[in-house]
Amino acid sequence: MELADPDFCLTAAGVIGCVTAGFHGALVQRYFVRPARERAQGQPASIRRLIAPLLQFSTLEWFGGGIALILAAGVLDDGARSAVAVLVAASYTAGGVINLWATRGRSPGWLMMAAALALIAAGLRPAAS
Repeated sequence: MELADPDFCLTAAGVIGCVTAGFHGALVQRYFVRPARERAQGQPASIRRLIAPLLQFSTLEWFGGGIALILAAGVLDDGARSAVAVLVAASYTAGGVINLWATRGRSPGWLMMAAALALIAAGLRPAAS
């Protein structure tokens, strides 16, 4: 498998997405979810239950996108693979741009999303039969 192989590119982009989501999730849990739960003491249970899912939504989306890319590379036909790649690329683009803007470029998250996007673009070519 060479770097130019579309399946390899999509798989690599998926791995990057999953790894980035893992680090992102750990940081969000530590710096946002835990403090928010502490501040929500005394609020209704329904409010407290929403804190983690809402704050971790992007983590789940990026991880799910990574899994979708990995599966698309190995299982789907060219049309479906392209559709998955474009949808995940949209998510990763939004995440990367927001990360770049919010952190003023001081977080490696936007670089990871940019690397995944470059691999997705390379993986949009039809796989060799």
